[in-house]
Amino acid sequence: MKTKIAFIYPGQGSQTVGMGESFLEDDTSRNFFESADLALNLELSKLMLEGPQEELTLTYHAQPALLTVSSMITERLIRAGIRPDYTAGHSLGEYSALVTSNVLEFPTAVNIVHKRGLFMNTAFPAGEGTMAAILGMESDELEKVTNEVMDTTGIVQLANLNCPGQIVISGTKAGVEQACLLAKERGAKRAIPLDVSGPFHSELMRPASQDLAKELSVSFLLDAKVPVVSNVTAKAETNATQIQDLLVRQLYSPVLWEQSVREMIDLGVTVFIEIGPGKVLSGLVKKIDRSVKTLPVYDLESFEKAVEELAK
Repeated sequence: MKTKIAFIYPGQGSQTVGMGESFLEDDTSRNFFESADLALNLELSKLMLEGPQEELTLTYHAQPALLTVSSMITERLIRAGIRPDYTAGHSLGEYSALVTSNVLEFPTAVNIVHKRGLFMNTAFPAGEGTMAAILGMESDELEKVTNEVMDTTGIVQLANLNCPGQIVISGTKAGVEQACLLAKERGAKRAIPLDVSGPFHSELMRPASQDLAKELSVSFLLDAKVPVVSNVTAKAETNATQIQDLLVRQLYSPVLWEQSVREMIDLGVTVFIEIGPGKVLSGLVKKIDRSVKTLPVYDLESFEKAVEELAK
């Protein structure tokens, strides 16, 4: 019986100077860096390889940079004969999944995520919105907290449902701070402020979603050749029109990551290959279900290890 594989892609926060460098001796891999520079008319590759980290972390640089590295590594895996049965990505990572699933061509996707970063950066005044990770609290209990704060203090919502006991909230600074205090009073183990530039995946991103909708309306999306599990629905999607609508909604909706992973497991996936810098998603998958195999692929050594592992 064939092993079912999911390719999964990390989002913002995983970027690091030097990412992807070990693949660049290969001409085809190097073309991804050159293609991104050309598409954006920007020396993105220099920023990825040399930094500084602060510049790379700016949302409108980090988004196309992560897409470029993830797409480059994916091409190497496919060239090695490893293909996914499903794809999914965490927030921004969903765009890497869409490139893999042939919904978007790589240069188009690079342009879209660069503009998505610009839209997100200007949607809400800098410093007035934030996010925090709440550990050790169930989603229904945390939602009671956020609803209470919404009625009294300011906007705050569940933003990322990552794995059991780890949920990120997003909203105004006052709303998030009050929700953190209340969550700890109600039994949360920890509330950790995140170093982010805005209140992502909250209602405060609606202005950005309207700009993104216009951008996507003039982009050419195809039906998915490989089903993409959507952040918004946690269901495998293939229809281009539906995917386009979900990408707009994704900006102000929670990322249903735990539900997405469970959906892929229900569909028969037993191997999750995390493609891109870091191992964050592999850790989340293991917290959701320890019985599945996770293979993070982020450099040439981990790529060769994954190919060897899957050849057994």
